[in-house]
Amino acid sequence: MRRREFLATLGLLPLVPYACERGRPALALATADTESHVAVLDAATGRVRARVATVEEPRSIEAAGGLRAVVAHTSSGAVSLLEGPPVRVRRVLRGMSEPRYTAVDPAARYAYVTDSGTGELIVIDLERGRVVGGAEVGALARHLAIAPDGRTLWVALGSKAPAVAVVDLSKPRRPRTRGLLHPPFLAHDVACSPGGRRLWISSGDRFELALYAPGRSRPLAVLPTGTPPQHVSFGAGRAYVASGDDGSLEAQRVGDGKRLARTAVAKGSYNVQHGAGRVITPSLKDGTVTIVGEGGRVIARSRIAVAAHDACLIEA
Repeated sequence: MRRREFLATLGLLPLVPYACERGRPALALATADTESHVAVLDAATGRVRARVATVEEPRSIEAAGGLRAVVAHTSSGAVSLLEGPPVRVRRVLRGMSEPRYTAVDPAARYAYVTDSGTGELIVIDLERGRVVGGAEVGALARHLAIAPDGRTLWVALGSKAPAVAVVDLSKPRRPRTRGLLHPPFLAHDVACSPGGRRLWISSGDRFELALYAPGRSRPLAVLPTGTPPQHVSFGAGRAYVASGDDGSLEAQRVGDGKRLARTAVAKGSYNVQHGAGRVITPSLKDGTVTIVGEGGRVIARSRIAVAAHDACLIEA
């Protein structure tokens, strides 16, 4: 780490203006899972502004409103809550088995974290910074998505999941599984569109995606796509589908999956997230973070670590 970046991590350098999209400052946060830190990048240039030391092996990261984010450390059984400015670790919550991925409710009050070791969905109160509830949702709970009204959540039960749990959040601290979806393949990722009219389920074993109307047990369509596993994020009326083994990021129409654009990204870019008018995908293979505009144009590529497991975008 360069001396200037180290000093920035300690808050000993003046703040530098970050990227702006539509007048709002934006940052990218990426987990360097083998180097135990989160890199803070300018979302317009990809330049590393700071490195925030964390518990070992930070894997997934999810924006949680404003300059906040939730980081899951699967091997350490811990979750870190980040806040800013400047970005720093606010609190570390321990005592979990294998925390995996996070979904944040629309009001940014609660974070829901899957624990694949216990098959639980853990509820974290983001204001209080503590675990306040949870429930068993199914073995190997992993990727998840929450509806825009915050009342329903979907959890893929494994990286090659035979079923997706449908979870009732009408009592936010007491999730309750109310059924299972059985996709026409082994599921990997789940994502709900901002309008709540489409649920996309990606595959862990086939070159396919399934599109559902929430509440329906059968898919509206099964579409061809890139090499599994694929990951999905939504924004600007589009679905962004990353296929890490292909090194590709596709922009597709939300309602029917029609391809609108295809962008080459670093091989190993599996996870993908939209936010602050950008799309970001980090590479597990070589630590490259690719930041793309909503239309599919590459804005920045930066190699920030040996490997980068996940990334998100936040607005100041």
